[in-house]
Amino acid sequence: MSSAKKGTSSKTPFRLFLRFLGPGFLVTVGFIDPGNWATNIEGGSKFSYELLWVITLSTIILIVIQNMAARLGIATGKSLAVNIKGGFSPLVAGGIGITVVLACVATDVAELLGGAIGFALLFGTPLWLGALMTIVLEVFLIVSQRYHRLEAIILAFLGIIALCYVIEVMIVKPDWRQLLPALVVPRVNNSSIYIAMGILGAVVMPHNIFLHSNVIHSRKWGISEQEKMSLLRYEKLDTFTAMILGWVVNSAMIVVAAAVFARHHAVVTSIEQASATLTPLAGPLAGLLFSVALVFSGVGSSITSSMAEANVVTGFLGKPEDPRTLLYRLSVFVTAIPSFFIIISGMDTFRILIFSQVVLSIQLPFTLIPLIVLCRRSDVMGAFRSSNREFVAALIISGIVIMLNLYLLYSTFVEGA
Repeated sequence: MSSAKKGTSSKTPFRLFLRFLGPGFLVTVGFIDPGNWATNIEGGSKFSYELLWVITLSTIILIVIQNMAARLGIATGKSLAVNIKGGFSPLVAGGIGITVVLACVATDVAELLGGAIGFALLFGTPLWLGALMTIVLEVFLIVSQRYHRLEAIILAFLGIIALCYVIEVMIVKPDWRQLLPALVVPRVNNSSIYIAMGILGAVVMPHNIFLHSNVIHSRKWGISEQEKMSLLRYEKLDTFTAMILGWVVNSAMIVVAAAVFARHHAVVTSIEQASATLTPLAGPLAGLLFSVALVFSGVGSSITSSMAEANVVTGFLGKPEDPRTLLYRLSVFVTAIPSFFIIISGMDTFRILIFSQVVLSIQLPFTLIPLIVLCRRSDVMGAFRSSNREFVAALIISGIVIMLNLYLLYSTFVEGA
């Protein structure tokens, strides 16, 4: 009897679901990062509830794409980085690898900056010290903890962030008659399209796709295709549940910004300004919860971002994706150094956050296209190969994301010039 069957035959479906729950939530904390805070806060303060539908659309996209990435990891027993290295020419794979590392560093800038701002709001520390504290915490938690313990820590972080925002929504008393239709009814114009694309780009992140294909190996999926197929539904449930939680938290960010800032005609364009404005308008508890959630968001997303960076570096170099190896640990630390120096350079924090999302937008096609190609190949996926329906859906989704991000780049560098 296989190890998968030994461990699962005596368990009820619900207990099995709990056992496989986790990898999707590591991904979720990555798109509740400070980049999302910046775009969601600006969207809610400027356009009230109008852009909530973008969060719904982004979540649907994530459910499809992240499920494909996880299934690739299950089917091949390898991460997306390793599959790209083995499935494409060295020149193509190397080029993709370089773009991914750059995107990961850009992501790290946003994550470290969020933690730094959170510590500054709570304790009055300078940004450089808050960023350093975030780095120390993330490196310590990654290199000193076993994976499942780290996963539990991230789940706790997510729970705290979600709880803070649920309480904040109760405090600000949103207009539910405006809110509910906005979740599903698209509404956009020339003035809101830029922010809408920024929200979308901040949710669909390259490093999360690579991360999901790797951390899915933390579960025992069996050896045969039949065993894996029988357990695959638990991966789908994990991904779906985690993405829905991300949808709730990101939606709550817009709701709070709309109910407080838009209601009082206070346009906010930075996280620090949001905190300073929130307290007098919604009360000190709302301001405190905002700062606490930001700290956990910055530290938690920094952890998953650094894990993705280390997995990408080791995977593209053909080395073991093992946290116990020296290369993995060096990758976690070294990739944080450029981000730290960018933060202490004195640049405007809001501009740093926006620029980091632009870098992710540039890289995103270089992640989506290889993923779609690999998932469609029978020699790679076997029985897990993408169906015609999924393939078409992924192409449409990728086309939408790529076009919107290209327009975002055009708006940033051409119209904004």
